[in-house]
Amino acid sequence: MENPLLAPLKENLQSVIYGKSECIDVMVVSLLAAGSVLIEDVPGVGKTTLAKAMARSIDAKFRRIQFTPDLLPADVLGSSIYNPVDGNFRFDPGPIFCNILLADEINRASPRTQSALLEAMNENQATIEGKRHPLSQPFMVIATENPIEFHGTYPLPEAQLDRFLVRLDIGYPTLEVEVDILKSHIHSEPLDRIHPTLRLEQVRQLQQDVSDVHMDDNILEYIVEIAHATRRDNRLRLGISTRGSLMLSRAARARAFFQMRDFVVPDDVLWLVPYVLPHRILLTSKARHSGMSARQIVTDIVGRIKVPV
Repeated sequence: MENPLLAPLKENLQSVIYGKSECIDVMVVSLLAAGSVLIEDVPGVGKTTLAKAMARSIDAKFRRIQFTPDLLPADVLGSSIYNPVDGNFRFDPGPIFCNILLADEINRASPRTQSALLEAMNENQATIEGKRHPLSQPFMVIATENPIEFHGTYPLPEAQLDRFLVRLDIGYPTLEVEVDILKSHIHSEPLDRIHPTLRLEQVRQLQQDVSDVHMDDNILEYIVEIAHATRRDNRLRLGISTRGSLMLSRAARARAFFQMRDFVVPDDVLWLVPYVLPHRILLTSKARHSGMSARQIVTDIVGRIKVPV
């Protein structure tokens, strides 16, 4: 049973992204957990539309940055501008000062510009010219990248990937669903029919309520066992970090709240593992050449660990 407060939000997202119920659930859980989302998929499957629909549904301030090779950190964060009238510098905030930031094709920008998001995603603040600027709350980065094109791209470093709560792919719709999508666009854009279902203060309260969800020590130990197992696996060069454990714990609380529970069960952790963990590990060369994916290895590791009762 899902939280009735969140049902209208989910309906809004489903009205623009057809047939992808689990992806939408992951997005809602990420919002509750105050985490950022990396969507890795081919062009034209609804990545940008999903981000816009989320922003409109919670009446959030939305900004979009089209990442390009010539984009500079100041284009993301903002900079001080000299005012010749009074002889002072005035801070001109960049697009990062919003509630939901769409970082479109984030892997096309240089590593220097990508790193401009690190502090914001981890600490909800931006330090610009030595001065700390707190960000609006809630704050969420929804980044997209195209996994097919590699020319002119800069793969996200591990430190950047580790800041994203989840990574997901939307995928192509089924034949029947795609027909329904075409029908929905005949008279108007589905995105234009979306109205807010939550206010920002409600979202902030929901995120606070998530932190009150109980997590038994057995579940905490289970999460840590999973992290330690990835660090010992000889197929991996890099296992799950402590930040990864913390994010899995936070997401599990959010999923329990989404499911109308005030406590976490092992199923919450298991449901989130494919979205929270695979982008945090690095495979060895031998594992990559064997054809195994990061998700398959994580699933194999988790499958060997005893699930707490």
